[in-house]
Amino acid sequence: MDQRRAEPDRGTGGNPGTLHGEFTVTGNRKARCSVSLTERDLVVQKLSSAPVGRSKVALSLRDCVGCRAYRADDNADPAAYFSAYFYPLRRRWMSSGVSRQRVEHCFRLPALQDPVANLEEAERWARAVRERVGRQRYLGDGVSMGELPRPCRMMLLVNPQSGKGLALTLYNNHIQRMLNEAGIQHTLVITERQNHARELVREADLSQWDALVIMSGDGLLHEVINGLLERPDWEEAIQTPLGILPGGSGNAVAASVHHYSGASPVSSEELLVSCGFLLCKGLVSRMDLVSVHLSSSPRLFSFLSLAWGFVADVDVESEKYRHVGAARFTVGTLVRLASLRVYKGRLAYLPATKDHSNEGGPRNNKTLHCNNQASSLSPASLVCRQSRDSPRQNTFHNSCHSNNSLKVRRTESTPSRSATKALAGPSDSLLLPLEQPLPSDWVVVQEEDFVLMLAMYQSHLAEDLFAAPDAILDDGVIHLFYVRAGISRTALLRLFLAMEKGTHLATNCQHLVHTKVRALRLEPYSPKGIITVDGEVVEYGPVQAEVHRGLARLITG
Repeated sequence: MDQRRAEPDRGTGGNPGTLHGEFTVTGNRKARCSVSLTERDLVVQKLSSAPVGRSKVALSLRDCVGCRAYRADDNADPAAYFSAYFYPLRRRWMSSGVSRQRVEHCFRLPALQDPVANLEEAERWARAVRERVGRQRYLGDGVSMGELPRPCRMMLLVNPQSGKGLALTLYNNHIQRMLNEAGIQHTLVITERQNHARELVREADLSQWDALVIMSGDGLLHEVINGLLERPDWEEAIQTPLGILPGGSGNAVAASVHHYSGASPVSSEELLVSCGFLLCKGLVSRMDLVSVHLSSSPRLFSFLSLAWGFVADVDVESEKYRHVGAARFTVGTLVRLASLRVYKGRLAYLPATKDHSNEGGPRNNKTLHCNNQASSLSPASLVCRQSRDSPRQNTFHNSCHSNNSLKVRRTESTPSRSATKALAGPSDSLLLPLEQPLPSDWVVVQEEDFVLMLAMYQSHLAEDLFAAPDAILDDGVIHLFYVRAGISRTALLRLFLAMEKGTHLATNCQHLVHTKVRALRLEPYSPKGIITVDGEVVEYGPVQAEVHRGLARLITG
């Protein structure tokens, strides 16, 4: 079937107009279709006797991650093709919810005998689709977030042991294809021990990368952020956009990113596809970080949570149930409820004021420039090993679309956090040394008996724990929750069940307190207990924290 050369309709008001063309469908050369590319949609209509309403479909370019042109493997075939890749929201089977599902549309251009001319025409269509997909971010409310450059180069760090140990399988089944469809070059780095990622990003030449992407639970993101802030060029390094793909059991930040996109809740592989789609869109937002001071350890930075008591106990003690995935927290909660503990301590905080949004860090209301840092970064000369015979601790894997080299300096051992020097990072203007009295404008909680204290800066504590419903990435506050002693096991269970849907604050539980703060200090009096930062166990004892607004960058789509 002949294909008519696409011609644009000149629009008004400076718009590029609409492209029209007729093609055959790949896999069925007798099936013809008319294709129109508007500023917002790719409209496909079958040219048949079927009613127009049944044969016409409009595919939103907001759901498109990429488009490519290519020739067939058969050199005798002069035709060229272009394929567009969409991930629209579709209703889930046997469910009232929706999730993103992959749809590929492939068109064949067979009209001309000259294979080069056919390919040029296919490339013109593919280029037009990509350009209009890229313009979609300007068609909303007029506010543009930052964006990754195209073509984009990503380092993708995967922890193969996280969660159920399926991260690499999930990468092979979903993420590699999605990134290739979006034309994103990426290098896959498989972490092999604790603090591997921390060491790597601390020493790597970041000018090779436009973004660092983590596919794991939340622990690997903690390593990367603290590794960036240990660099001498931390001010530039922490501007490197970070991406998150769920590959662990908690996946709190991935669930938060999905929530911020406005989509309905999903889990497991549906959450992975959603986060992969948002990653491919490449829009970047500012993200708060919280500096955490312990009594004898160097300062560290947190992106998710600070927990003491019941939540920290469940997080750590449920590690033995890691093989069940996200359900480990449900099992751990039930086990800990059976022997509920009460902790003594002193909690104090600096309340967030209504006008604090004008203080400190930047707001996300202007274009955020996220082009890759160049020669101003540390020019460390590092050793690269890529051969099959290289030692295991230096190996990594490249995806088929990656041609970047990865340079890593080998270290003899991983020093403990207490042995490493304190992070550079921004200064803390609200905190006094732990041994000094608190300022007069701080609030001291009179209750000394607690069941838990939880400080949150993202919306989700896990895939199914919607802990801070009104949290956003750069609100510049810590969402502080604490539960006083005296709550029954039944009431506490009811509270956590409500937290799955984010309705716990509406339960009017008299033992639950929620407030927004800018800084806090906790002094445990009980001789034994667990404190976690981003789910990682830290030194037990006095701790204080301060939020730094918009310090980091996160790819949110």
